[in-house]
Amino acid sequence: MADENRTFLVAGATGNVGRPLVEQLLAAGHRVRALSRDPASANLPAGAEVVAGNLTDVASLAEVFTGVAGAHLISFGDDEPELSTGPEIVSLAQQAGVGKVTVLRGDVRKTRLDEAVEASGLEWTQLLPVEFMSNALWWADSVRAGGVIREPHPEAFSAMIHPADIAAVAMTALTTDGHAGREYWLTGPEALTVPEKVRVLGEALGRELRCVELSEAEAVEQWRAAGFTAEDVDFFLELHRNPPIDGRTVLPTVQDVTGRPARTFASWAAENADAFR
Repeated sequence: MADENRTFLVAGATGNVGRPLVEQLLAAGHRVRALSRDPASANLPAGAEVVAGNLTDVASLAEVFTGVAGAHLISFGDDEPELSTGPEIVSLAQQAGVGKVTVLRGDVRKTRLDEAVEASGLEWTQLLPVEFMSNALWWADSVRAGGVIREPHPEAFSAMIHPADIAAVAMTALTTDGHAGREYWLTGPEALTVPEKVRVLGEALGRELRCVELSEAEAVEQWRAAGFTAEDVDFFLELHRNPPIDGRTVLPTVQDVTGRPARTFASWAAENADAFR
């Protein structure tokens, strides 16, 4: 039975991981304080206490940790690959008496937030997911327009993870014991190539989709047209050329931590099919 007197803070509450974490905590009977830059447009479940705040603006966080038993944080901010306010955030959490913290990391390299959390007296758990299944939404426009998905190096494997599974691991770490001081690498239950993802997505939509291989030059042109920076484009190229072994190696972490199997890409595709129609 969940302790209704415990409140859990969720940063990035409207994001791919934050939203399902809010939903899962509420479903388990916990109280949730959801941090949002714009509470009026957050559209979160009615049971959540939605408060205004931004991790990049420490002044906006003065009261958000009050009465919080555990907090889910992210190590990156709006337009910031690394959150620069990490030490100040951790200090506020400590002063408020927060017990447990999960940190969703956006990179293998530790940020100032990760380092501050590790140096604190908080019970911390760091979450290191591989590619999100929700990244497939990048294909939505081209699927709607002509049923074609265009990618460079399509035979590269990815053990991508359902965002709701990242949320499930975060909830488990926040609400149960035995996860302090752990770094959890998180993957889905299978490693798929782009053509395999295209086939699965087509099955969810009930129609055949085509996969077209792009040259690197064509891919660069596509990414630039979408507004990505030169740094982003270089990162994408390297990722497609040399996918890291961690990104394509299936791990049992989700099941080990939560007690149930990780969700498949087929399940994600079925849940999100309308976005491609």
